Amino acid sequence: MAREAAETRTALATRRADVEALDTEAGIDVAAAEAETARLAEAMAQAQQRLGALDAELRRDEAARAKAADLAGEIEAATAELTTWHRVEEAIGSAGGDRFRRFAQGVTLDHLVHLANEQLRALSPRYRLARSVGADLALHVVDRDMGDERRATRSLSGGERFLVSLALALALSGLEGRQSFVDTLFIDEGFGSLDAETLDLAVDALETLQGRGRKVGVITHVAGMMERIAVQIRVEKRGSGRSVVRVVDRGAAIV
Repeated sequence: MAREAAETRTALATRRADVEALDTEAGIDVAAAEAETARLAEAMAQAQQRLGALDAELRRDEAARAKAADLAGEIEAATAELTTWHRVEEAIGSAGGDRFRRFAQGVTLDHLVHLANEQLRALSPRYRLARSVGADLALHVVDRDMGDERRATRSLSGGERFLVSLALALALSGLEGRQSFVDTLFIDEGFGSLDAETLDLAVDALETLQGRGRKVGVITHVAGMMERIAVQIRVEKRGSGRSVVRVVDRGAAIV
């Protein structure tokens, strides 16, 4: 048994000697090869780590490109809308909104003049209102009896001016009524400047307005006007600086 073990050790030593002889003959440095292998493994690990980082960066770049494409579409749509608003601004607007405001006021005034002229046909067919040329919101009257002569409103007599003002007031109540119902109209004086015929026309117009569901209040000292008013609130002096208020129902036309 001892002899066999000795033979085995001898054979192993011989084999090792043979391997070392082969390494020497081949010129292989095992330690250097192992060190190089370790270095290459480390380099490969670093390269894989860098590759992973580059892949993540590539995905972020692709996401950024997709977002940029979406933003480009939004920018294009916003630019188109901005172009539209620029055209609107050039047509009727301004930075402060003045041009648009004047435009809107002009449209409203045109409609108001139309409604006022409908009232004037009943109150005073001789006149109609028109917008003044060269003045955004000014009005003048057209005198049909004078060959459609254009006259300044200040050239009208007191009675004529009152009828034009009444026509505008009635038109304004109708204009407002398209958006919200204006059910009450108060008129303070002006009737004293009217002759009997014109006074009747004015009262008839107010009675017509009342028949349409409006309430008309008139402040007046004109006896002829007072006779046409059904329900009156009278302020009567009592002396010593005192006055009393009485409600009188005469059972007739205007409330």
